[in-house]
Amino acid sequence: MKIQHSNLKDRWGELSFFEQMANVGSEVERALSWKEKENKQYCLLAFERALELLDFTSETVKEIHRLREIKRLREVLVDYFASDNIYGSTPQSWHNYFYAFNYAARVSVK
Repeated sequence: MKIQHSNLKDRWGELSFFEQMANVGSEVERALSWKEKENKQYCLLAFERALELLDFTSETVKEIHRLREIKRLREVLVDYFASDNIYGSTPQSWHNYFYAFNYAARVSVK
């Protein structure tokens, strides 16, 4: 997988955890949108960007409980977009999960 956010990696740690996860959620939303439109190429690109940002986040997280969540999230994302969806994820479950991070990121900026 080619690094798509090479210029972002160095400053990723400056963002709060909520901002990082909201950005991951934005890429997941893009992947879901492209999947719904049946554009496999763009869906794959957005999915790969989401994984890349999630990996950047796991490198900056210091709390073990958050690291566990990130690793499990990565596993479930891969299952949904690239495997058999054995966890039964739905687009609505992804919207619900990432909404909380978007809300928390916006509240913390004010």
